[in-house]
Amino acid sequence: MNTPTYLGLDQAREVLSDMGIEFNERQIRRAAEKNAAGKRKLPFFVDPVDGRLKIEKDDLVRAYYTAQNRARREFDR
Repeated sequence: MNTPTYLGLDQAREVLSDMGIEFNERQIRRAAEKNAAGKRKLPFFVDPVDGRLKIEKDDLVRAYYTAQNRARREFDR
């Protein structure tokens, strides 16, 4: 079992950049904000110790692969 790696907003942006997905600071903050229904676009959470937004690295990467697979299925229909 792998130890989870928690990322802040800037670190998440770097991981996405390594995947070829470029976000500016404002875009990554908007993805982490709650919408009117109280849901975030990406699974960020508030760290109970320092109060900053964090995301688990594998969850971030998985969100993009899931979206890509969904798009492929829609395309293949």
